[in-house]
Order: sequence, then C-alpha cells, then structure tokens
Amino acid sequence: MKTDIHPVYYKNAKVVCSCGNTFTIGATKAAIHVEICSKCHPFYTGEKKLIDTAGRVEKFRTRRSKAATEPKAKKVRAKKQK
Repeated sequence: MKTDIHPVYYKNAKVVCSCGNTFTIGATKAAIHVEICSKCHPFYTGEKKLIDTAGRVEKFRTRRSKAATEPKAKKVRAKKQK
C-alpha cells in the first residue's frame, strides 16, 4: 500500500451557512461554507418559498396552463402500400 496518499481528516470541521447557522462535522476541510442548510431549506422547514431564477417558475406555469386548455392534435398514420 502507498503511504501518505490520504487527506487530513478534521473531526471538528466548521460548516457555515449563508443564513448564519453553524455546526461541526467530520470532513477533509477545516471550514466549509454552504449556501443552504437544513435550517433554511424549504423541504426541511415546511415553507413553500420558491427561488426563481430568470422567470423559470412563470414559464413553467404558463406552459402547464396552455397544455391543460389546448387539446393535443392527433397524429394521422398513413397506411402502407402493398
């Protein structure tokens, strides 16, 4: 086996979230900065806030409403000639 190939393991690595929450974990980095954690993530908090990037939510909603109101055009299959 090769020696000195494993990274340094920090038992008390500090994780800092953008919301201000901090906690410690075991990791190969001494400090980790994250954008979202379990204290501010909508799935864990139960809040239904949407992070909208460039109107994606509105685009999706308009496509959904258009698909629900307009029926699909049926494709006509041509019969094969013998």
